[in-house]
Amino acid sequence: MTGQPRVRRVYDEPASEDGVRVLVDRLWPRGIRKDALDLDDWTKDVAPSAELREWFGHEPGKFADFADRYRAELDADPARAALERLRALARGGPLTLLTATKDVAHSHAAVLAGLLGEHR
Repeated sequence: MTGQPRVRRVYDEPASEDGVRVLVDRLWPRGIRKDALDLDDWTKDVAPSAELREWFGHEPGKFADFADRYRAELDADPARAALERLRALARGGPLTLLTATKDVAHSHAAVLAGLLGEHR
């Protein structure tokens, strides 16, 4: 792997250093036409379950517990297979994980980037 994957919001302008851009949300982001988003892949299966996402509610105080629960979800298929696909993409060069979440530091994409960065 060439480095730590980046996490960016889908609403940010693409950057030349983004490399492969992958949307990692289960739902399509609001307000963006599918033909208007510059991305290489949409890997829905790596997103947290609806139940986990609703429980978390993007509350920073729950983030540590959310991250633990989310990592457990990533151990089961189809999420495990989707995570392996992202690992393969990351080994090929720069990877940017895209999310619509406002607080990317407390998001599933941040957890994913950390996991992918561990396996260089």
